[in-house]
Amino acid sequence: MTDRGFVLKLCCADVPGLVAEVSTYLFGAGCNILEAQQYNDVDAGRFFMRIRFEPIEGRSGVDAERLRVNFQPIADRRGMEWTLRSCEERKRVLILVSRQDHCLTDLLYRRRLGELKMEVTAVVSNHPREALPALDLDGVSFHHLPLTSSARAEQEALLWGLIQSTGSELVVLARYMQVLSDDLAARLEGRCINIHHSFLPGFKGARPYHQAHHRGVKLIGATSHFVTGTLDEGPIIEQDVERISHRDTVEDLIQKGRDIERRVLARAVRAYLDDRIMLNGSKTVVFEP
Repeated sequence: MTDRGFVLKLCCADVPGLVAEVSTYLFGAGCNILEAQQYNDVDAGRFFMRIRFEPIEGRSGVDAERLRVNFQPIADRRGMEWTLRSCEERKRVLILVSRQDHCLTDLLYRRRLGELKMEVTAVVSNHPREALPALDLDGVSFHHLPLTSSARAEQEALLWGLIQSTGSELVVLARYMQVLSDDLAARLEGRCINIHHSFLPGFKGARPYHQAHHRGVKLIGATSHFVTGTLDEGPIIEQDVERISHRDTVEDLIQKGRDIERRVLARAVRAYLDDRIMLNGSKTVVFEP
């Protein structure tokens, strides 16, 4: 997504005239629509919309705060869940990792290239920095928060404090091999993304590549989803697969799986940064770029 303009994202009960009402407001505010996508969930009776727009040339005084204030009465009247932000803003992202750093390294590299327009507030691991010797943090602060079964509440309290103190808007579990408590998962609802190394809903939990090899599957995959209190059951954001054969060992599956995991997580994070994801019950609406 370019840095031009603003993005308005909304969902509400589906009633006639919503597109016209929003478009009329933006025109009256001196804005021109650059991109518009919408989805009507007929079964749920819900309407979802994402609009990218910019000020009409020569119009001054158009800023995100004024647009939000003036749009609020429409949102209140329609019972909307909505956000409006400038495309220049960078979301603040905290990343959790354990011993495997391939997804984390990929995210940091894409950020450095400008593919992921985000500000990484911190990298947190339940293992010490020495456990990730090849990792280039590129100036990002690293925090070791060890975790034991008897001290889980204390560790998560420290983690929650770090999320708050850094103003992190999104938490990414980049192969963080620990299950968040129900309480922390609830606090992070809709803003915590995980990568699971299998094509959910198949092969949940630990060692999914071993499970896949045991079953002799011909496709392996990876799934990025929002975190909930139930393991590997959160709303799915992105998935991908790759063909394998009977010749592939467990080690082959793990190696091929790393590539799938990296690209699936990167797509999910990019969609979140671009305000293209909306929760829809146990599912998501993801507008394509």
